[in-house]
Amino acid sequence: MNKIQIIVSSVLAACVVALFVLVFVFQFGGKKAPELVQVDEVLPIAIVNTDSILKHYTLAVESTEQLMTSYENSTVKLDNQARAFQKEYESFQRDVMDFQRKVEANAFLSRERAESEQKRLQTKEQQLLKKQQDLEALRQKLSNDFMEQQNVLNKQLADSVQQYLREYNADGRFHLIVNDAVVMNKVAGYDITDEVIEGLNARYTK
Repeated sequence: MNKIQIIVSSVLAACVVALFVLVFVFQFGGKKAPELVQVDEVLPIAIVNTDSILKHYTLAVESTEQLMTSYENSTVKLDNQARAFQKEYESFQRDVMDFQRKVEANAFLSRERAESEQKRLQTKEQQLLKKQQDLEALRQKLSNDFMEQQNVLNKQLADSVQQYLREYNADGRFHLIVNDAVVMNKVAGYDITDEVIEGLNARYTK
């Protein structure tokens, strides 16, 4: 379970990184924002919390769950193959020890029978070595595929949020929409996260 939790945290952390750069600058009617503003003036700036988006945006939640389920199922199949290989390898070790005892006891009826058994064990050893290499390659492929799918998901989520924010700010009412992770001192009234999540989910369920 800890292994799965670590992977889930990794996925979510990667998504946060992907969305960390969500900074958008908009201009009103092609006019630049004023260089100076009064201290008591409400700035045309909005803040979004990407952690909340990842937790409550239906697309992010469902996509992450699908990715994790696929990875877990593949991992179970691989583990089953690994256990089967381990049993086969242990059986081979017992055969090797049995062969050695027979050689030491001079129990084989003929030299040909001893050589035949030795050849069989050598062939089996090569087969097991190939299976082990295949399992390692499969495990690496599973890891690589997971990372690739995770990157695709990150990009999909980032593109989705960016596109929605462009639509959300089509009227140019905000000069800047920034991820709250880069804001050192937040002021009440600038956070539009709940509105963004509601809009994202409404668009997704259509």
